[in-house]
Amino acid sequence: MVSEQSLGDRKLKILHAIIQTYLETGEPVGSRTISKYTDLNLSSATIRNEMADLEEMGYIIQPHTSAGRIPSDKGYRLYVDMLMQEKEQELSEMQEQMLQKVDKMEQLLKQAARVLANSTNYATMVSTPMVNANKLKFIQLSMVDAEQVIAVIVLDGNVIKNKIINIAEPISNENLLKLNMLLNTTLTGMPIEEINLGLIARLKEQAGIHSEVVGNVLDAVADAIQVDEDMQIYTSGATNIFKYPELSDKQSAQEIISAFEEKQQLTELVTQTLSQEDNTGIQVYIGNETPVQTMKDCSVVTATYELGDGMKGTIGIIGPKRMDYEHVLKSMKRLQNELDQMFHKKE
Repeated sequence: MVSEQSLGDRKLKILHAIIQTYLETGEPVGSRTISKYTDLNLSSATIRNEMADLEEMGYIIQPHTSAGRIPSDKGYRLYVDMLMQEKEQELSEMQEQMLQKVDKMEQLLKQAARVLANSTNYATMVSTPMVNANKLKFIQLSMVDAEQVIAVIVLDGNVIKNKIINIAEPISNENLLKLNMLLNTTLTGMPIEEINLGLIARLKEQAGIHSEVVGNVLDAVADAIQVDEDMQIYTSGATNIFKYPELSDKQSAQEIISAFEEKQQLTELVTQTLSQEDNTGIQVYIGNETPVQTMKDCSVVTATYELGDGMKGTIGIIGPKRMDYEHVLKSMKRLQNELDQMFHKKE
């Protein structure tokens, strides 16, 4: 088969235009239609000559005596191979950028927690941003070996999740491409909440003998939007609790310190904060109002900062009920604004 490199840029563009137009309309495509593609800037005569070459090479066919052409299987194959190559390149670049961002973000958030603890003399926490409401950007399935497929799921905010799926028997390259096209054609750009049981059943039916793989991929999509182990919480100033007599008795202090060390309860606090409908403001929980029961003798102040693309994180300050609320609220608002600005500058 002629490679895309040896086919030439002009022929590739024309083939791409023919296939895209045919996918949109379902009608044979003529040279006049292709000449309207503004980025081609070619005459109808030139396009006709190139289309004749593409037909001779087996990439397009003339279904009947009209002037229109449609893609052949060989044409579709080249188109899909190019599409998957583009996605792999895009994915590779995205992962590299995300790794750089994560490293910078980790240092920034650790520093933010320390500065806030020193400024307020209370215990502080800052969570890494997580996807709140999002859409699917694309899914890519690739064979790992004869018994495993890896699903790479990319969500809004360029959040990348990987899921290894065990399979009973190998999937051919042809069927893997079909599954990729089925999933992406149906799900790309779709809000997660619209992926309902009816849609899942329809996709499984279309996947035929590979319905189980599709089911596993959709389970992985559902898992991807949960606040999970990917979220990091950076803390500072937990020992500041001992500065306040009402919190420094052995049991209260130990419970609060444990919550900071284990972080499970802090995760619940983050989840609660992010689940609020209007979660861009500052919230103050006093005593029993706090979602974290081990902190019922404290006041907890939380705020949300935004990374964009549906990505949000939480800042928290934990101290005695007699905390300096005015100073805490000012410090919180300042940090919230600084994080918002820093992250938006990086975009």
